[in-house]
Amino acid sequence: MTDLVHAPLAHWASVRGDAVAISDGTRSLTFAELNAAVRQRATALSQAQAPATILVSDSATSIHQLIEFMAVLTSGRCAAMADPDWPAAVRETMREQIGQLPTVLQELQSTSPFYIGFTSGSTGLPKGFRRHHRSWTESFRVCVDTFGPDAASGILSPGRSSHSLFLFGMLLGIWTGAGVVIQEQFSASRALETLRQGHTPCLIAVPSQLMLMIEWAARHEIDPIETTRLIMISGARWARHRTSELQALFPQARIIEFYGASETSFIAWMEADASTPLEVVGRPFGHVEIDIRDASATGGPGLIFVRSPMLFMDYMGAKTDVMGDATSAIRDGDWLSVRDMGYLDAQGRLCLAGRQNRMITTQGKNLFPEELESVLTAHPGIAKASVQGVADALRGMKVVAVVQPDSAYAGAFHAAVLSAWCREKLEAYKAPKRYFVCVDWPLTASGKTDHAALALRLHNHLDNTANPKSLCLLPLL
Repeated sequence: MTDLVHAPLAHWASVRGDAVAISDGTRSLTFAELNAAVRQRATALSQAQAPATILVSDSATSIHQLIEFMAVLTSGRCAAMADPDWPAAVRETMREQIGQLPTVLQELQSTSPFYIGFTSGSTGLPKGFRRHHRSWTESFRVCVDTFGPDAASGILSPGRSSHSLFLFGMLLGIWTGAGVVIQEQFSASRALETLRQGHTPCLIAVPSQLMLMIEWAARHEIDPIETTRLIMISGARWARHRTSELQALFPQARIIEFYGASETSFIAWMEADASTPLEVVGRPFGHVEIDIRDASATGGPGLIFVRSPMLFMDYMGAKTDVMGDATSAIRDGDWLSVRDMGYLDAQGRLCLAGRQNRMITTQGKNLFPEELESVLTAHPGIAKASVQGVADALRGMKVVAVVQPDSAYAGAFHAAVLSAWCREKLEAYKAPKRYFVCVDWPLTASGKTDHAALALRLHNHLDNTANPKSLCLLPLL
């Protein structure tokens, strides 16, 4: 069936078996070799009467993880991808939850679950989201239909398979028959060298990886890489003010930003352009419908609902939405919202304001931290930013920014400079009232800023219960 994620592997093994399917820089497998390894392991799973859902070990190499993943699918089962950063207690809890899922195999169909990924939950435990085959095969088709042959060429997907973006890139390379190059651990220099070799015209990356590549290339004064044709950026907002640097490094590449979520796959996309307003995330992909609900009478942002054939099934162990979890998606029939808020502009482009549960009300007005964080990180002295709301008797909430300085910046770096920067670009009420520096920046398992952890550090700091080195107040010089 073409609507099964693993189905094309056998086809490519028969028609181009000698072509490289996957390589990590030290080891490569052809499509014939990958198919043989997958089928051998799938047979072993069936003979052992393995359960219907299997947690893929994160202790093996990335190639072995992909073999195991494809074997689980080939045997008619569902693969759950563990994260190597999970503490032992979290890993055991996830294993227990997976053990509570149905164990009897059902007839394999395009709507059968094939994958459980994990995203952050409000309880501090990862939240498992289930995908059926058709949701990703449709995503593969939409990707190729939208971006053309370059999306069906060799792919560099330099991240962990536990991150759904990089797993998608790996499977897209297998699905199209073009092959994929992966990395056990991201290296900007090795990624650039791989791209220069020309076997991977398509790069799938998160913004932090691209920034490291730009900076490494500048330090070592390397020549532009002409062989890269398509760069697909997701996972976080791209710093559009760096687009010209990225384009100079990859002069022949089409640079694409796309907006989506673990629960939705693709939603909207746009060509990266420094002149495009920060809030714009692009136009909907084909077969994606968008509905803005509960917007204010003045045309302010509302909840973004999406309807498409690429939506996820459900959360692991949950019959409906995860009640009481402000990070869980909301379903309304065929429509789904991941609680992002936004609006459609006059050109029909989707504009993203921010997450519903992060909105701050200050001076009687709503502020979305994501907007201010984008402005702050556009300052050359700031590498990362997290905007928080602190209780204030006068304003309701006071806007506070926690920032991580850019070590390469040699200019003036203090609160007055940052406040002036923000006031040039935003309404006065959005400018932070205080700035704190955090060097030991906390990240979630998927590599994004852990805003909840920073909020706790800030709360403890203001209550004088924190380690004094965890945060320091940026002076007004």
